Amino acid sequence: MKKQLLYIAFVLGMTTTLTSCEDVFGGFLDKQPSNELTEEQVFSDWTTMKQFHTDTYNFLLNGACRINNSWLDAATDLAHTSYANGGVRTSFNIGNYYAGGASAELRGIWESRYRGIRKCNMILERIDDVPQAADDSDEKYEKEKRNYKAEARFFRAYFYWEMFLRYGPVPLVTTVLDPDGDLLSDYTNRPTIKEYVVDFILTELTECESDMIDYEEGSSSANAGRVTQAVASALRSRIMLYMASDRFSSESGITWAQAADASKSFIENYGSLYSLFTDNNPVDAYTNAILRTTYEGNNKEVIFFRNGVRVGWGAIVADTPVGEGGNGGMCPSQNLVDMYDMADGSSPFAQYDETGAPVYNSANIPSVNASSNYDDANPCSNRDPRLAASVLYNGVSWGNGTINVVLGQRDNPIGNANATPTGYYTRKYMPESILSAVHTGTGYRNWILLRYAEILLNYAEALNEADASGAEVLSYLQPLRDRAGMTASLTDRPDLQTKEQRRNFIRKERTVELAFEEHRAWDVRRWNVAEKALARPIYGMEVTESNGAVRYERKVVQQRVFSEKMYLYPIPETEVWKTNIVNNPGW
Repeated sequence: MKKQLLYIAFVLGMTTTLTSCEDVFGGFLDKQPSNELTEEQVFSDWTTMKQFHTDTYNFLLNGACRINNSWLDAATDLAHTSYANGGVRTSFNIGNYYAGGASAELRGIWESRYRGIRKCNMILERIDDVPQAADDSDEKYEKEKRNYKAEARFFRAYFYWEMFLRYGPVPLVTTVLDPDGDLLSDYTNRPTIKEYVVDFILTELTECESDMIDYEEGSSSANAGRVTQAVASALRSRIMLYMASDRFSSESGITWAQAADASKSFIENYGSLYSLFTDNNPVDAYTNAILRTTYEGNNKEVIFFRNGVRVGWGAIVADTPVGEGGNGGMCPSQNLVDMYDMADGSSPFAQYDETGAPVYNSANIPSVNASSNYDDANPCSNRDPRLAASVLYNGVSWGNGTINVVLGQRDNPIGNANATPTGYYTRKYMPESILSAVHTGTGYRNWILLRYAEILLNYAEALNEADASGAEVLSYLQPLRDRAGMTASLTDRPDLQTKEQRRNFIRKERTVELAFEEHRAWDVRRWNVAEKALARPIYGMEVTESNGAVRYERKVVQQRVFSEKMYLYPIPETEVWKTNIVNNPGW
């Protein structure tokens, strides 16, 4: 067998230099110097093999600034990147899917996912032949083998799922390919959606679940961030929901009832172990549901996350308001702000469409719900507390000052190209503790991959589409509203009495709750409404002041481009040239 060099290096690209892998993944990752080892050396020692396997966790994506300092949600109707060289601003947003600025998303995913899959295949092929560590009991050795095989199967399925979202079904490789060869040259046939997702990915998740570590073992700080049985079940809930959705149901054969059963299964098996993070202050409750974990703040809402070390100013400077010394970064849109309800639980606008957004007229203004107390002259007043926890808007105190986006003022100075184009800055995923003591503070900014709020949203959506009663459907959304301090009963709302009304509301509620967590780009695709959601203009607010009075005026920030072929990314040109694989339609 030809000896291949394998790099055992534990490095996370989005954080500061690691001083200990325990800071990142708990005790289950032991610090290993970067070494160049042959395949035979890796798989001849149990400890080295474990280090090779746990390096797979480094393939988990961190969505914050990963696309040339921009976010995937800035390629949706939820946000816009302030600086002109932001990756998605000069690629996705103008319909240029071959732009170099977005290569990390458009081309890098293909390469990195297949590398991760190769690691998983190597573990599955070779782990049975790795000798037992001298100080391990037979019981521990066999248990760990089962765990690592299950984790490898999970990660392989997860990486293939990430590929599916972007490219559709791609060649399924379950053997170790020679990195010095043509790799996919013998894998050019693309499976059907049923073969790829239902028969392979979902089957893998179902079969590997029982051999993963359980909640009790996973909740140990020594295993912080590790895949557990609940993680496999939660991912299955998400994928089943997608497969029952408009875009995939006819090919997958998955029904809404089956999707509902997948979410119900998680709730029944693991629901007693997970819960929404709550606090007396609704803004703090939602803020800490994102920033804290079981290991840092007793947060039992997060199911799976990309664990990281404490970070400092350098980790958030790209997305911090310019008045605080940052670069602006991902700036929430008026489109998103308009999706938040009023603090009393009422809807600010009269009508919402199938994308979850309010219906805009020719003047870019949604019709106000006369029974609400919404005031376009003060658009962020008396709104859903999740707005304040996610978006920095004019007049709110944050960091070392008060956000002031009045033209010419602190956060919107004339001549600063990075100043917000929308009138808003991002607060979600931004640890305010970092800004203390002249930006010398630190904080955790772990990237959430799965949390319990999503399970409730999955279940509510599937139940509604499966024709469950309105009361049952809304009962799974009510806890999310209660956590945010909007305790008014959803079943009493006259605008949620039909299946279609609830559908649009669920889509709006899902967008608000999961904003900036990389759901919107895929949700609007699976609902078959991406051409409507992602081609509409991005709106913002122009904030001015005259004689002491602040005035808000809606404006168009950018005209977006999205056509049918953009439901899928183009397969990287180099792969098409090398293998003659059939590219996606329109590319």
